[in-house]
Amino acid sequence: MKNRFIKKTNKQKKKRQVIPLRLNILFFVIFILFSALILRLGVVQIVQGETYKRQLEETDDVSVTKNVPRGVIYDRNYNLLVGNSAVKSITYARSEKTPPSEMISVAKKLDKLITVTPDTKLTERDLQDYWILTHEKESLARLTKAEQNLDGAKAYKKQVENVTKADLDSLSDEDKRIATIYKKMTAGYALSQVAIKSKGVTDEEIAKVSENLESLPGVDTTTDWNRFYTYDETLRSILGSVSTEKQGIPSDKVDYYLAQGYSRNDRVGRSYLEAQYESVLAGQKSKSNSVLDSNGNIVETVEKYEGSKGKDLVLSVDVELQKKVEEILKDNMRIGKASGGSDLFDRAFAVAMDPYTGQVLALAGQKINDKGEYEDYSLGNFTTAYNMGSAVKGATVLAGIMSDAITENTVFVDQPIVFKGTRPKSSWFNRNGERSLSLNPVGALEISSNSYMYQTAMKMAGAKYVYNGPFRASPETFDKMRYYYNQFGLGVKTGIDLPGEQVGFKGDDKTVGKILDFAIGQYDSYTPLQLAQYGATIANGGYRIQPTMLKEIRDPSTNGDTVGKVATEQEPKVLNQIGVPSSAIKEVQEGFYAVTHGGNGTGKGYFGDLPVSVAGKTGTAQAFYDGPKKESAMAPVWNTTFVGYAPAEKPEISIAVVVPWGYRDNGSSDPKVNMKISAQIFKAYYDLKEERAKAGKDTSKVDQPINNKAAAAAAQTKLND
Repeated sequence: MKNRFIKKTNKQKKKRQVIPLRLNILFFVIFILFSALILRLGVVQIVQGETYKRQLEETDDVSVTKNVPRGVIYDRNYNLLVGNSAVKSITYARSEKTPPSEMISVAKKLDKLITVTPDTKLTERDLQDYWILTHEKESLARLTKAEQNLDGAKAYKKQVENVTKADLDSLSDEDKRIATIYKKMTAGYALSQVAIKSKGVTDEEIAKVSENLESLPGVDTTTDWNRFYTYDETLRSILGSVSTEKQGIPSDKVDYYLAQGYSRNDRVGRSYLEAQYESVLAGQKSKSNSVLDSNGNIVETVEKYEGSKGKDLVLSVDVELQKKVEEILKDNMRIGKASGGSDLFDRAFAVAMDPYTGQVLALAGQKINDKGEYEDYSLGNFTTAYNMGSAVKGATVLAGIMSDAITENTVFVDQPIVFKGTRPKSSWFNRNGERSLSLNPVGALEISSNSYMYQTAMKMAGAKYVYNGPFRASPETFDKMRYYYNQFGLGVKTGIDLPGEQVGFKGDDKTVGKILDFAIGQYDSYTPLQLAQYGATIANGGYRIQPTMLKEIRDPSTNGDTVGKVATEQEPKVLNQIGVPSSAIKEVQEGFYAVTHGGNGTGKGYFGDLPVSVAGKTGTAQAFYDGPKKESAMAPVWNTTFVGYAPAEKPEISIAVVVPWGYRDNGSSDPKVNMKISAQIFKAYYDLKEERAKAGKDTSKVDQPINNKAAAAAAQTKLND
């Protein structure tokens, strides 16, 4: 018993001796570690302190922006014309120092998470770049020592040259998918988002990518948008288009857009209304401040501004009237094409506007292409010009009065005008002098007397007419006449809020006898929109109003059921007032009324079915073909036109119709397409007005509903499908 006690005591003593030894070793190790840590801190702070401080100060504070939904476009009655269709999108944004190796790594990971089809437009160079990045050591090993010592760009060029066809053939479908992703990643500029996939992105893909964002630097899941057009091709050319990310900002406007805070790959309006009102539709991008370290890595990101959606445009156009006018043009073009000598006839135009505000109610144009199909050619109303014929005679009369060449009561005898050595120039109804009528301005307009206009032009030129004598006049008369015509909008820009407007063409034959052709609209050429502005100037009593496609600008809709609040209303802009007494304007208005109601009126019999009276002026011009069929260049043709308004007493709609090259000058008869179109446009306008009155439609409500939600939803679904 005693021995067992002694043995136990010895074991306890031995154990007590071992424990302090282990503790001492542990303390010693801890001491060494702390000493090393203190030493390291000393080195960092004392020896390398300035270096690390400098590196810390080298961080960059940069702004990162993200696009917001674009504003939508309505017609004057709040029918949605252009909307946004939201789409899920997977995006990427690289820093300025992101190495290609990291981008390839991210691309490989994304390939496992999303479905991407290899881009059929991958170039040989795209694949060469990809092969070099994924076979870096092998690529470098192929360089000679001399090539390795070249500067970076030259050395890389050699690497590209050393990539063989066998190397490219070895790339699998997986490689090509990754190369496709990588190409999209490099398409964007530093710190700007590019879409890696924005079509057909599934909820599962969004979930997978979202779960792995920490291992996918620069990748994000967001919502992109695409434009949809509720009425397909209606007004399509005027509404314009928006660039893709790949197209980015137009090359000719890079400096302008960059100065406005855009990125090079931002989507912007490329043409017409989308471009004209880019600053309104684009909205304000969201802005975040990101702090980058010296290696380009994001240290911190703080949202400074969440952005605001673009404002919405409410156009002056009535889309229902626009659609009807487009069909009216097509229907009557078919009639014209069925007539003789119509092989060069391929287009027709119509403009309808409010003569007091300048708001364009319809801007329609149709063109027949090489396949015999009708195309929207609305933009031709202000980008193409034609001889308008007698429709401009109201301007000739008023130009004569403004220049004191004639008065409101001046009477001329309609007679053939004959100068020595030239063919007689006469009115259509008085070729040989068998119907020599005494006419005042009203009568001259009613019967469309060429002779009256010739004599007015001669008075403006200071020339005295002598039968079979010489015609002496200063070539400066052309400029004098243009000065007065310009006041009506003929031969100058109308000022419409659309880019690319043309002014027409000045006749270049300075033979003084051409002054007479000028007076009857067969010398200078004008755009259909200029003719419309001139007609509206007569209609409203002598004020040239700037035409506009815009009715108002509204804030974005808050609920998707009603339009937003009015932000800006478009006010009428008077460009100039015609410098004649109101009685002179009334004289021309009476002449226009006589055209459609007088016993000898050239436009009588076309507007009798309307609930209101129409006033206007017909036009027929001998012209020379200058269209797309080059083999028929300068073939003699006839243009037919009409300019008018209704009601005649206090107009609410003014129209201009232009039918160029309607039939050849070879004995073909005039199918009167211009008059049929004009009558049907007025009828369509008043039919719509009556229908809306019966339906009790009110477009002046405070909470104005979007009127065509079902049609817009169908167009959006069609786009997404």
